Amino acid sequence: MPLSARKFLKSVSGSFAPLLAILLIPMVAALGFSIDYTSAVSTRASMQNALDAASLSITTLATDTSLADRQVKLQEAYLANGGQGTAKLDSFVVATDGAASIKASAGFAMPTNFMQIARINTVQVGVASAVTKRPALVQATFKVTKVSGWWGKTMTLYGTKFGDTVANKLMKITYTYNGYGDPKGYGTATVSTINGATITMVQQQVCTTTTVLSFYGLPSTTIIQTDSYGRKYVTTCVNTMYPATGAGAVIDVSQMDQLYLQMDVPSGNPTVLKSNDPATSNRLYANGVEIASGQTVDIFTLVPCGQTSTQAWEDGGSSVPTSPTITDSNADFFYTVTGKCAFNQRASETLLTQ
Repeated sequence: MPLSARKFLKSVSGSFAPLLAILLIPMVAALGFSIDYTSAVSTRASMQNALDAASLSITTLATDTSLADRQVKLQEAYLANGGQGTAKLDSFVVATDGAASIKASAGFAMPTNFMQIARINTVQVGVASAVTKRPALVQATFKVTKVSGWWGKTMTLYGTKFGDTVANKLMKITYTYNGYGDPKGYGTATVSTINGATITMVQQQVCTTTTVLSFYGLPSTTIIQTDSYGRKYVTTCVNTMYPATGAGAVIDVSQMDQLYLQMDVPSGNPTVLKSNDPATSNRLYANGVEIASGQTVDIFTLVPCGQTSTQAWEDGGSSVPTSPTITDSNADFFYTVTGKCAFNQRASETLLTQ
């Protein structure tokens, strides 16, 4: 080793200490900056998760919630989910078709620990979130097409409002057999809307059956039957709407979190059929196809937006499954339901896009 180097290392004069201190400053600063940077990355991740959760949460508020109230709820949800700083609702737009687009951001001046050496006291951390929400069912219109059977029965639409635990009756269809004795059996079906204690009839279908010697020359609208003895029956059904231009039972479901259909058949087995009961939902047909056994049916997804669904029930007189597709012989309660969709506070169909 050179003599000068040996002398430097053996020196006790203290000239090395200042030099070492000078060399340590950038090393400590680099280590400190790294620690602050790691902290900022962690803070940003927690802020992003909190903002995403908050953005999703404000889509489930009541549809008439003001932008100012949504801003308040956004901030509350953001903080409740561990976010730091301030969340801002940048935009909340509902298109004409009912689709909603939400954009939000959040910022936080994170205090530093080691960067203060370089006079950097805070680091600005920012995140952004975007949510899209497709239109959901807000209105369902029920209309009877044909009801048959020797058993009286009632189909009821039940709805549970957001925040409630008790389901309320929204619509019912009652059927009474006319007692003529024909093989299939027809009668009178009455469709009514229900609003609390007020029941309003909106449709009535009255089916009249007679015996004939020949089917020749009968209108195509008549229902033709022949029993095991060769006796011929024709049934004519007359629909009356209230008012005359009415479309049926128009039900506002925009405030409903849950919907289900129930059919009560006092003479049947079982006597109660429910769309949300996996044990009996397979007696329901949707668009000609029998619901698979063991399924819980979501009426919100069963009713298409802007379209008409053909549905029917097998009232309990036949064993199920009967046939994968619907026929007059394996179902008794036929109706249509048309859906209308718009912005809705249900959480379904909501997606994070940023």
